[in-house]
Amino acid sequence: MDAGDALVEAIKPIARATHRPGVLAGVGGFGAMFQIPPGQYKEPVLVSGTDGVGTKLKLAIELDHHDTIGIDLVAMCVNDIVVQGAEPLFFLDYFATGKLARARDPRIIAGIGAGCRQAGCALIGGETAEMPGLYADGDYDHAGVAVGVVEKSKIIDGTAVRAGDVVIGIASSGLHSNGYSLVRRVLQLSGAKLDQPFDGRALGEALLTPTRIYVKPLLALMRALPVHACAHITGGGLPGNVPRVLPQTARAVIEATRWQRPAIFDWLQARGNIDDAEMYRTFNCGLGMVVVVRNDDAERAVALLNQHGEQALVVGHIEPYAGTDWENEAVVIRP
Repeated sequence: MDAGDALVEAIKPIARATHRPGVLAGVGGFGAMFQIPPGQYKEPVLVSGTDGVGTKLKLAIELDHHDTIGIDLVAMCVNDIVVQGAEPLFFLDYFATGKLARARDPRIIAGIGAGCRQAGCALIGGETAEMPGLYADGDYDHAGVAVGVVEKSKIIDGTAVRAGDVVIGIASSGLHSNGYSLVRRVLQLSGAKLDQPFDGRALGEALLTPTRIYVKPLLALMRALPVHACAHITGGGLPGNVPRVLPQTARAVIEATRWQRPAIFDWLQARGNIDDAEMYRTFNCGLGMVVVVRNDDAERAVALLNQHGEQALVVGHIEPYAGTDWENEAVVIRP
């Protein structure tokens, strides 16, 4: 209990550094309170998302590198809600372990603070659970919840998508936080070591590159022009996530030659003998976010995203679909 109290005290300044207008009560109470910004919305709709980091945690534990796992956690939640047009307001996390570690745990929470600052949302609460006997020595799990708000009339749900629209891809920072069970299997079978050189750094460092947070550039884009759809490319890859924001009268045609796939994906595919379909189904393959806009807005959209520090480019288009197997044909990836 003393260790838990000490961790809460360490969290408080991290949380305060993320506060934004609207925070009424944060870390320390039974419940955190946040006021929807008054006067900004006529019909505010709350949008929530929850996620974890998955087995990427196993690599972080093995390497004793915990500083950026919190960024991954925030990213996986806020990237999910911003695609619907929502501005993230606040974030809560759940941290569970067998035994609290004073040298490790504040580093994890500091990563959450960094992620919240990148997303512009406030860390206002959470839960720390010490459960000896349930978790092996040194293991922990981490989950989070992000809550945002969007004007009802400005919700982005894909219903505006039309044939002739353009598909814009935004570069990922690497694997993000998906496919790590397969990654760990490839490491095991190939005999690769996490400290071996890879593309100018250690392989383990490349695998732990934190998930990119797209919130601020996407919100700027949404304020500047009509966005017909956005898809966060997580588990399921392009074939599994793009259809979630398409009407069944349309499909996306994506040209794989339009973007440069980061070297880590080529390494995994070669070492694991993974076919192309499985690569696209498991990993983001270099695109962490996809945006659909009108053809007339495409050039402006790409320029704006790049001005905000992203690597964005046109990767495909939307065409009519009149077939009978939309679930399997909603996305066509041309090599």
